[in-house]
Amino acid sequence: MRSPQTPPRRRNLLLSLIAGAVMLAGALAPASPAFAHDELVESDPAADAALTELPDELTLTFSAAISSEPGATEIEVTDAAGESLADGEPSIADNVLTQPLAGSPAGDVTVLWKVVSSDGHPISGEYAFTVEAPAPTAEPTTTAEPEPTETAEPTETIEATASPDPAVPGEPASADPTAWIIVGVLAALGLGALAWLAVSRSRRGDTGTSDPSTDR
Repeated sequence: MRSPQTPPRRRNLLLSLIAGAVMLAGALAPASPAFAHDELVESDPAADAALTELPDELTLTFSAAISSEPGATEIEVTDAAGESLADGEPSIADNVLTQPLAGSPAGDVTVLWKVVSSDGHPISGEYAFTVEAPAPTAEPTTTAEPEPTETAEPTETIEATASPDPAVPGEPASADPTAWIIVGVLAALGLGALAWLAVSRSRRGDTGTSDPSTDR
């Protein structure tokens, strides 16, 4: 004799197995692209990048077009002290967000962004990069600048060796003693010659006055 409760139990068990399989399949199935949120796929500067100077602009590229409605996009770019580096409003072209930058930061730069994806849901994120100030260069021109006027005075040394006994201004220059010696020697020779001529003439006069006829 069969029990009247057997068929309903089998049906309930079969329905439970089918429902479990459907739920498991739904959990394992990947999400449809139509319902997936957009995401950030590229940034310039990139996360954790080390730069020597701040670029003129920052760009964020998403996996799909983002909303360009007023107020839909928010972006903050700040330095290590919390000062804003954003220069004006961001612009959106399809799936690319561009933010102009200005400033001279040194250290970490933080980027906070929030956009509305193509499915109408807001998405946000944060990353950072570093701007390292370049090391100061040496300036050899400022360490050695000799002044020629202080280290060498050729005009003074030339005057000291060329004229050991300079003439006093307003007084006549002393004559060279060699010239005076020559003049003295010539004068002495001239006087000697005159004396010799005088003696010679006197001797001739004495011999000319004596007449041998008067002595006889």
